Amino acid sequence: MTMSESENLLSHSTPKSAEYFRKACEWIPGGVTANIKYFAPHPIAMKKGKGSKLYDLDGNEYIDYLLSYGALILGHGHPEVLRAVESQIKESGTTTFGTPHELETIMAQTLVNLYPGIEMVRYTNSGLEATLLAIRIAMAYTGKTKLAKFEGHYHGSYDQVLLSVNPDLDKAGELTCPHAVPESLGIPDYYVQNTVILPFNDIETTEAILRKHQNDVAAVILEPVQGGFIPADPDFIQKLRELTNELGILLIFDEVKTGFRVSLGGAQEIYGVKPDLTALGKVLGGGFPIGAVGGKRELMLISAPNQGQDLFAVKKHENAAKHTLFHSGTYNGHPIVLAAGLATIEVLKSEGVMESLFHHTTTLRKELEALYHSYGVPMQTLGMGSIFNIIFTDQPVKNYRDMVKADMALRKKIDYELLRAGIYIKPLNRYSMSIVHDEKDIERTIEAHEIALKHACC
Repeated sequence: MTMSESENLLSHSTPKSAEYFRKACEWIPGGVTANIKYFAPHPIAMKKGKGSKLYDLDGNEYIDYLLSYGALILGHGHPEVLRAVESQIKESGTTTFGTPHELETIMAQTLVNLYPGIEMVRYTNSGLEATLLAIRIAMAYTGKTKLAKFEGHYHGSYDQVLLSVNPDLDKAGELTCPHAVPESLGIPDYYVQNTVILPFNDIETTEAILRKHQNDVAAVILEPVQGGFIPADPDFIQKLRELTNELGILLIFDEVKTGFRVSLGGAQEIYGVKPDLTALGKVLGGGFPIGAVGGKRELMLISAPNQGQDLFAVKKHENAAKHTLFHSGTYNGHPIVLAAGLATIEVLKSEGVMESLFHHTTTLRKELEALYHSYGVPMQTLGMGSIFNIIFTDQPVKNYRDMVKADMALRKKIDYELLRAGIYIKPLNRYSMSIVHDEKDIERTIEAHEIALKHACC
């Protein structure tokens, strides 16, 4: 079956989504509010979510493994989250304050207790904003102006980091000296010239590049689990920590994907490595938009207002920019979001919850691998904790360049067939599990994969 045939069949089973998309394109560029929501011939528009399921405009039911790109670790509409949100609104009498409130400190203390590298916390409204703030803190603290990031790692859609996320290998340079490749129109040459690209899970080459640029690089930022599913080798991440300490370069963990999903204390708890700064998001908001930056006290205090100075206040005294890193946001630390996030964390901390989540994830991964191997199809699942991906190759996958050698065409065909079979995963995306996925969901998922495999390979 060709890809166009798969796409046409999907349109036939989701006519209301197709019609919605046509209307949306009249008012929204490309018919979507974020580029990642699009796939051909049209994305599926949803009407309702409950537990582990999504329901589209046509009434089709799906077992959801996207889970809002991993944010909904408790599934859709968990009663504890809904109760927390309703209670917060009722008790406070408003939606937001625009002032300090108690939940800000309660959540900050919670994160300090869970994450080894966090001593103080500042809130943002997305994981993107969290990585942006972490980088600003690093540059302010070190006085250096270059950033080092790893090829294949995604930290948000802003100029400074939208480089070499999914580069054409013809433009990416040699593995020993990767090039900074822009991933969008409109990225200034400044960022291309001031971003150092590193090869993930290759400590020898990474060390050589960082030693060359040590006087200019303020920080190394990375996903400790690339894309949420390619884990760092333990030896690699330990040596990277030692190297950055030696060179006076700060280490930033982007745990937007891995926070709470690989353990309650993130990947840093698993690896036993304390980054200087940590960016969080997704699960932290319980389904609402949030981000947070946590780190060493001496670093985080750079963002503390200096003698009450305010960027927008009329003043005659010396400019605050000489002393204070400015960070603000009307909705930072939103009370409804923090209430939802705290409720989510409390559920995850309950006895046996994380263990059950990881058990179900492991079970699904093993059964998927057994299914594909029984049909003689080279496939492996790769991930950590409650997130993983399906990769059609029998070769080791350690980084982006290994990943792109896999059979992406087959994976895409399988994913389209899965949509028609009632399994929701955006084509080519990773799988995220929730605590409400059960044995019946796993059984149905394996059955759907077998149907998809038969159709895709015919």
